Amino acid sequence: MITVNLYYTGANGSARAFADEMESTGTADRIRAEEGNLCYQYFQPLDDPETILLIDSWRDQAAIDAHHASPMMAVIAALREKYDLHMKAERFVSVEEPSSDERFIRK
Repeated sequence: MITVNLYYTGANGSARAFADEMESTGTADRIRAEEGNLCYQYFQPLDDPETILLIDSWRDQAAIDAHHASPMMAVIAALREKYDLHMKAERFVSVEEPSSDERFIRK
């Protein structure tokens, strides 16, 4: 699994408006329905009201590549431009091994 954390930052609530429009127009749901998408969820950091975090997880690089080649990218790019957002990305690749972190997780 590959997870990309995307931080969208704007001004005067524009990042939140972007996420709201992604959700209200069904664009986020269409992305969630794409083959290989495992998670597409927006969050807002408590200490930064001008930033929205998107956690975007995919089965593998091929699924990400297909998403990047899809018409959804033009929609996302247009909305980013509309709301004048700037981005920062972090990429994480999951390892299929037992984790020592399990003992810290309360289920």
